[in-house]
Amino acid sequence: MDDDGATYEEFVTTRAQSLLRYGYVLTGDPHDAADLLQESLVRLRAAWPRVVNKHDPEGYTRTIMARQHISIWRRRRRESLVGRVPEREYTDRGLDRAEQDPALWEALSALPTRQRAVLVLRYYEDMSDEQIANTLGISRGTVRSQASRALDKLRAGWRPAVPAESGSRG
Repeated sequence: MDDDGATYEEFVTTRAQSLLRYGYVLTGDPHDAADLLQESLVRLRAAWPRVVNKHDPEGYTRTIMARQHISIWRRRRRESLVGRVPEREYTDRGLDRAEQDPALWEALSALPTRQRAVLVLRYYEDMSDEQIANTLGISRGTVRSQASRALDKLRAGWRPAVPAESGSRG
């Protein structure tokens, strides 16, 4: 094994610069080329005893480098790097319209107290079923059944106000 290690070290010493240039041709960047060469030499060292043709380990290393570069390229290609963060604040215009709709508030006020409380806590205060149950002193199952009944009543009796559109189509 010592002979194999010495042969590997001799190979790296004599061919590293050539392989680095090959990495630069593949990547177009000196830092990426150095990283590619380093990773390839680590993989070559692990496979050195199994390299079939030890008279041409450079060809084997170039194959490792090419495959590694393609793998990295594919990974980067799936990522879309942008200069700015694409996430923006989300504004639900439907919520704004609903809050301004007097018919919704009338329909809510017509619900039984517990059903109204469950809906307001769930959708207006954004609480979980567990939080609502703790707040109202009821079980989670009761929260769910009250929400279901309340939504059924709202669906039956309330229709959202239709926003006025500017201009006509035709």
